Amino acid sequence: MGRKVKKLKNFTTEQVEALFESDVNYRIAIKLFAILLITRGYSSRVLENFFRTSFKQICNWADRFDTEGVKGLFLKPGRGRRAHLTSQQKEQLLCDLSKPPTMFGYKSTNWTGALIGEHIKKVYQIDYKLSAVYNLTRNIGFSITGRPIKRNVDASKNKCVI
Repeated sequence: MGRKVKKLKNFTTEQVEALFESDVNYRIAIKLFAILLITRGYSSRVLENFFRTSFKQICNWADRFDTEGVKGLFLKPGRGRRAHLTSQQKEQLLCDLSKPPTMFGYKSTNWTGALIGEHIKKVYQIDYKLSAVYNLTRNIGFSITGRPIKRNVDASKNKCVI
């Protein structure tokens, strides 16, 4: 029979993980720890499950650390995929979604993910996949529930351009 595993009483796994994401220094420390383990002979493929990232990402951390030092481990602006909609277009979309779809010539009285995707394609000539539509609506402060879309942001801050 093995030893008992220590359990935390006051914190959940999600709360501890949120701490790692809350401070840039924690994220840098995690990357440094991965690099330390690589210098001790651990394979990046073994470490990928432990750090819950790809082995390639761990290799990238190590390469950037090797060439730039600790500065290479900080997030750099401009990385990642560019947004398809500009900030102004997102604000306008937010305004559009606060109105019923019938105002835009749609037959439906409720916004759905597919209808929002169709609206984006019609107005902005940008084709979004359904999952990206749901991410976008959540990011701009809406949730789609099957009922009319509800605002998650303060309505007083909404400045619609008509």
